[in-house]
Amino acid sequence: MERPANAGDTPVELEITVENVELALYQLYFDPDMEHKSMAQKWLTQAQASAQAWQFCWALLSSDKLPEVQFFGASTLHIKISRHWNDLHPDQHESLRMQLLSHILHFSSGPKMVLTRLCVALASVALNLIPQAWPQPVAEMVRAFQPQKPESEAATGAVATQDPHVHCLALLELLIVLPEEFHSSRLAQARRSQLREALAGEWTVVCPMLHQLLQSQDSSTQVKEKVLCCLSSWVGLDVPLAKSQELVQDCFTILSNQELFDTAVETIVNSISQPDCQNYIDALVNLMPLVLGLHDKLKTAAQDGDMETSHGICRIAVAMGETHCRVLLEQEDHWQEYLALVNMILFCTGIPGHYPVSETTSSLTLTFWYTLQDDILSFEEEKQAIYLQVYRPVYFQLVDVLLHKSHYPPQEEYNSWSSDDKEHFRIYRVDISDTLMYVYEMLGAELLSNLYDRLGRQLMDPQQAIWQDTEALLFGFQSIAETIDVNYSDVIPGLIGLIPRINISNIMLADTVMYTIGSLAEWLADHPVMLSSMLPMVLQGLVKAELSVSSVSTLKRICRECRQDLNPYTQDILTISQDVLGKEIHKSSQCMWLMQAMGYLLSALPVDEILGRLHSLITPHIQQLDTLAQQEPNPTNKQSIIHILGMLSSLFTTLDIRRQAESFEEATSPGLTPAKTICNPVLVVLQQLYTLIQTLLSKWLDDSEMVEAVCGVFDKSVRTLLHDFGPMVAQLSEMLGQIYSGFPQVSALDLACQMVHIFAGEEHHLASIKGLIQVLTSATLAIFQQGPRDHPDIAESFMYLHAQILKRKPDLYLSDQLDVKGLFYCGIVSLKFPETPTVKAAGIFFTELLPRCKDITVLSDVLERDGKLLTETILQAIGGMSSHGVMDHFSEVLLILNRHYPVMLSQWLKETLQTPGFPSAQISSKQKRNFSQQLLREQTSKSHMKEIVMEFSLLCRGLQGSGYFNC
Repeated sequence: MERPANAGDTPVELEITVENVELALYQLYFDPDMEHKSMAQKWLTQAQASAQAWQFCWALLSSDKLPEVQFFGASTLHIKISRHWNDLHPDQHESLRMQLLSHILHFSSGPKMVLTRLCVALASVALNLIPQAWPQPVAEMVRAFQPQKPESEAATGAVATQDPHVHCLALLELLIVLPEEFHSSRLAQARRSQLREALAGEWTVVCPMLHQLLQSQDSSTQVKEKVLCCLSSWVGLDVPLAKSQELVQDCFTILSNQELFDTAVETIVNSISQPDCQNYIDALVNLMPLVLGLHDKLKTAAQDGDMETSHGICRIAVAMGETHCRVLLEQEDHWQEYLALVNMILFCTGIPGHYPVSETTSSLTLTFWYTLQDDILSFEEEKQAIYLQVYRPVYFQLVDVLLHKSHYPPQEEYNSWSSDDKEHFRIYRVDISDTLMYVYEMLGAELLSNLYDRLGRQLMDPQQAIWQDTEALLFGFQSIAETIDVNYSDVIPGLIGLIPRINISNIMLADTVMYTIGSLAEWLADHPVMLSSMLPMVLQGLVKAELSVSSVSTLKRICRECRQDLNPYTQDILTISQDVLGKEIHKSSQCMWLMQAMGYLLSALPVDEILGRLHSLITPHIQQLDTLAQQEPNPTNKQSIIHILGMLSSLFTTLDIRRQAESFEEATSPGLTPAKTICNPVLVVLQQLYTLIQTLLSKWLDDSEMVEAVCGVFDKSVRTLLHDFGPMVAQLSEMLGQIYSGFPQVSALDLACQMVHIFAGEEHHLASIKGLIQVLTSATLAIFQQGPRDHPDIAESFMYLHAQILKRKPDLYLSDQLDVKGLFYCGIVSLKFPETPTVKAAGIFFTELLPRCKDITVLSDVLERDGKLLTETILQAIGGMSSHGVMDHFSEVLLILNRHYPVMLSQWLKETLQTPGFPSAQISSKQKRNFSQQLLREQTSKSHMKEIVMEFSLLCRGLQGSGYFNC
């Protein structure tokens, strides 16, 4: 497409003419300025919506125009027909139809993109005219594309000279897009049903023609491919399988044509996957031999490594077996055929090769086994027993196949795989794991016994065992134990006895051993005597970086589930954990997990031992933190500091001695008093850290990540300690005030919210909390006065903080130091944010604030003064200023207003809605009145209020009846 000399001109103000449309198209394609491109695009969109488009679209289709221009003309024609059909007078429909047919014939030899758009346009015409004005569109289309007789050549001119082969392809293209346009069009349900029935009736014309073209030796490969696509398109119209059965059978014949194989597979799968196919059992049964007849071809393809062929045949087998599983199971006279199909799918599951490098077929079959099992187990007990007798052996074979498919390849081969291939294989193993877990429901304890017996035979001579076989069996155990309660299984003690005999020199085998032990953590909690054989293996894995994820996660699970029984092993666990943390063997996230494990471990120790153990664990890290705090800030020490603070946060998340304290209280007689109050070790450490953390903040106060890490330490501690954190409330309140005053951070607001939740109700902490709230509020109001648009996260957290205050301690709003008017204004501003979380938080703030206005005079005064502004802001948002996704939050605020202040709301609605064009120019005065009346009548139902608000919002946006919410 050549660029014209004046392509840089801006078309935005130009008159809509053919020449200017072309100019804008050139600008869209060639102007390097993105702003100019955007302007051209906008103008062209407006041009397509204009009345002139009905004229210029035909001019753009002229033979002397470039293909891109012709394509725009055809696209414009489709847009006009599909969206502006009512512009046309009924007298114009016939001429439009004939013009389009003529142009399709003209463009039948190309360009392809123009031909397709013209076909879509004619399809749209058909959908508007069927059935009254165009009762038999397909028959007429077929006649229009028939080769012309010699005597009519003079009348038809150029049309008669066209190549019949090209005409045939054009007709098929038209027939392909007709159902597609039906599916993509927005139609009322009644109209859709009417059109579907009418189009399905046209199948009597389409089907014989397609069958004839497939059977004809004169049909080219290109024609046959279009025929297949056409069948695939039409079966989506619920064409009865009984009426398309012969065509589908023809498709099986076409599978022998390698050029058409993929298309034929797609067509067969689409044809037999339609839900209503189950109504035509005879047709399905008749197709079954054709599917089974592909088994030999499948075996040959698998043997030859022909992934494309095996993949396609597998898709057909799975489509037949999975879509119609129950129907085919119920055909008792054909049970052997369905069993053969199940075995064919089993072959696909176990197809040779390693997924995803040398095969990609087996993954297609996994959901089939879920479906088959569900359908078998849904039968009544007597019938179920019969099917289980037939299919349980198949499922045992399936387990063998799945375990084999989960095998890792030889190490050298695996090392040569790309990272993507390794990730796909990992996901594939997860899918196999899920399938094994599901299969356990059918096979039960016998499955575990089977796995155990096989593992025992393998480990009779551990040196001769192939590590992949051992790994696969453990993988099977782990898959089941992760989700199924195996505590009462009689094979688990034997498995625990076998695991130490496994040679874990291979990293991948060792990895699975770790995960298997982790999956049995709950069982070990009930049988703590077995910990002595499992823990050494886990600790052995802990020192290997390659086993980082599996060993650390397993230790964490054991420490969580078995903590009450780990006292004999505490020193070993702590020593090795301290050692690996000091040597930095593990990545940051695994260090966090390890610290969580240590928290669980320490929590179960006698209280008077915890502090000493805790100090020995964290002292090296505190010393490192102290050293880093003295250094000048730089990116390297920043990450080290955040890492250490993260480890402390993780430790304090799980180090919870409250359960022990509760147990102690229960064990103590009512008449006795403990000798001394237990001081929480976490609190002791935090008090010792306080000065160091202040030093850190003095250098890193303007770094949000650092402040977030510091707040994280205290947030996790507060959540774990709850009221035991009380002695530090004053210190932390002071520190948060200093942080936020110097550099406002979301993390500080979130931590303050947590403190309000826990301590606002305690009188001896009220002064500290009150002072903190005043500092945070004053600093945030300053941000809002300067313009908060760049801080939606601060606005969100600030709204949540004050919602929490109103919920826990609304008396704080009685303080003269709290600018309630400013807070109300902040809430209104936050409602205007485009970010949904901020709007949601502001909505929650108002739903907490408004009911309390009657009880707190200062709030009542603010509402009387600014309630109208709040109402106006909400109406403006509903009218189009905010997205549809936040309407629920506005409706809840309106409901609260109407429930508590109906008289004032009525007045505010009246005053705001009387403004012309508010909240939208598309809304009439009558519609405003109706909305106001409906709203004021609703004081109880949230759902009904949401409907009222949503309907009004659609009216304001001109979307009523568009089906917006059904799309």
